[in-house]
Amino acid sequence: MSAEFLTAPDFLARHGFFTRRGGVSEGPYASLNCSASSADAPERMARNRALVAEAMGVEVGQLVGVTQVHGRGVAVVDKPWAFGQGPAADAMVTRRAGVALGIVTADCAPVLFGDVEAGVVAAAHAGWRGACGGVLEAVVDAMEQLGARRARVRAAVGPCIGQASYEVSADLRDPVIESFTGAERFFLAGTRPEKWQFDLSGYCLERLLAFGVEARGLGLDTCADEDRFFSHRRRVLRGGGPIGHQISVVVA
Repeated sequence: MSAEFLTAPDFLARHGFFTRRGGVSEGPYASLNCSASSADAPERMARNRALVAEAMGVEVGQLVGVTQVHGRGVAVVDKPWAFGQGPAADAMVTRRAGVALGIVTADCAPVLFGDVEAGVVAAAHAGWRGACGGVLEAVVDAMEQLGARRARVRAAVGPCIGQASYEVSADLRDPVIESFTGAERFFLAGTRPEKWQFDLSGYCLERLLAFGVEARGLGLDTCADEDRFFSHRRRVLRGGGPIGHQISVVVA
């Protein structure tokens, strides 16, 4: 058994945007669930994380995560901590060789960063609130403090909810538009009055490019692709219930 993952072209740091396939979990968590906050069986999550670590070529104890809170906090990883014991933050940065940074998502955008010359990598969980609040720019600032140079940083926006699947109301659209000049272009008219379709990936990419970071997106819609991805929006549309999360990893 092997955990399935995708990679971004021209992203030189060792990395993987893992799908939901190739794990041992069952039911709504099938199969590569990596969320510490789910009600999945602990032994299955432990096995899933071991499969992810193996795929990335690191020991499972080197794979770390944070308690994600939809903010802009960035944790500096000097040494690994225990699974589920990460600080409240939505991004991590490290220059410690062999440490693997893992972000879990189920529609929000996983964004991986690397300056391979400096040996500095980072990972961010970018929901609309975090992206709007500046988590991506905060990551780049934190990387520079560890010796990275913005001109060398490469970023990749992984699978997230696509514009065709992401119907939003004014309570999301208005703060996004206020946060970034020209953000109106990331919204299309919805099929209902006072509804819009939001391009989360495009918004993240444009913020990074405007900040001087070379960035690319995989362009995959987690909500539309049930076979490969968990999706919070898909779960809501079906009335709720348990859900797993896929993981995205970058290794220093």
